[in-house]
Amino acid sequence: MTSLYTFNKLEKLKSRKALDYLFKEGKAFLIHPFKVSYIIEKNTKGKINCGVGVSKRNFSKAVDRNRIKRLMREVYRLNKLPLHQVIAENDIMFFILFIDKKLPEKSIDLENKMQQVILKLVENYTHALDK
Repeated sequence: MTSLYTFNKLEKLKSRKALDYLFKEGKAFLIHPFKVSYIIEKNTKGKINCGVGVSKRNFSKAVDRNRIKRLMREVYRLNKLPLHQVIAENDIMFFILFIDKKLPEKSIDLENKMQQVILKLVENYTHALDK
């Protein structure tokens, strides 16, 4: 039995082709300090792909970018359960971009914002099913 709180290789969005498709065809919303691009594909297997990123323009040091990405992945991993409970027969791909210009001071702040992001994704997913 696998744990509900993992972020395994199958869930990670890494393909350049998939990322290009996501940014060209997908929709986006903003919940500061995150900008989320997402796309919902109908009549597929019901899997979730998530990617995280930080702008090199705002954080020139790789150490800072890697720390923020590590925090974002951890906060997503701990709060992804509502999204997994809703996803049934359609796929969802999304990419979370950190757009703030300063390092997050506490992971609690990121956690609250990530919960809002996940709830917004659930809302958009259920809205797409109604259409």
